[in-house]
Amino acid sequence: MTNLTEIIATFPSLRTTVEAHQLMADKKLGQNFLLDQNITDKIIRCSLSSQNLSDFTGAEVFEIGPGPGGLTRAILKASPDKLTVIEMDSRCISIMEEIQSKTGNILEIKNADALKYPYPQSTDKNIHIISNLPYNISVPLLINWLTSINNYKSLTLMFQKEVAERIMASIRCKDYGRISILSQLQCKITKLFDLSPECFVPAPKIWSTVLLFEPLSAPLNSKQIEKLEKLTSQAFSARRKMIRQSLKSYNNLETACEQLGIPLTSRPEELTPQQFLALSQTL
Repeated sequence: MTNLTEIIATFPSLRTTVEAHQLMADKKLGQNFLLDQNITDKIIRCSLSSQNLSDFTGAEVFEIGPGPGGLTRAILKASPDKLTVIEMDSRCISIMEEIQSKTGNILEIKNADALKYPYPQSTDKNIHIISNLPYNISVPLLINWLTSINNYKSLTLMFQKEVAERIMASIRCKDYGRISILSQLQCKITKLFDLSPECFVPAPKIWSTVLLFEPLSAPLNSKQIEKLEKLTSQAFSARRKMIRQSLKSYNNLETACEQLGIPLTSRPEELTPQQFLALSQTL
């Protein structure tokens, strides 16, 4: 047992912490708190195991929306070189400061908007992002990280289950769409586990899912993503139409599809992420 683990073991329960700080979840911030330390520990344990890691030694971790600090504690027990928490809710900052007072400078606190935060732009660092994502900004945050995925070793993120199903959806599935394509072209995605509404305070109406994103060896660059986003936006704006209709504004559509072996009668949900990529680079 590490010294840091021993320190964290002396902390009051998460429920006691929430009560002491009178921390009620704010719907406007998309907050649903995880107050079961067994579950937050499981998230980190499953993430590490799926990456064939024993801990976060040598790594820098960013946690978005730590709230009462359940995941924060679990991450710290996994021994990162540094943990930066980004929290917009000033009510949670005092909880983070309490943790920092006992664990030291390994924890850095940023009272900031996660959508506007300047995340590191370096492929040389060993950086992981972990979050029980605020439901109302989960997809914009994911897209932000996916467009610069080379900067990270992994993303361990919790979503509404229906959003997770869209991310992992296969072709010819009603959930398949733009976020499926971008996610699957950038990362290997592993479903870690589902969580019932009863695990949260307050309990949402829907289940949640924890996903692990690991960058592929050759992810797309910004120019490729820009072309792909333009094409998929146009295609899925009329997802029931054949691409010869929805993409008719592209003058060389017929030639490109013939070259790539893509039938003009295909509907967007019938094209694989790789076919969309090839088409976006050819048109």
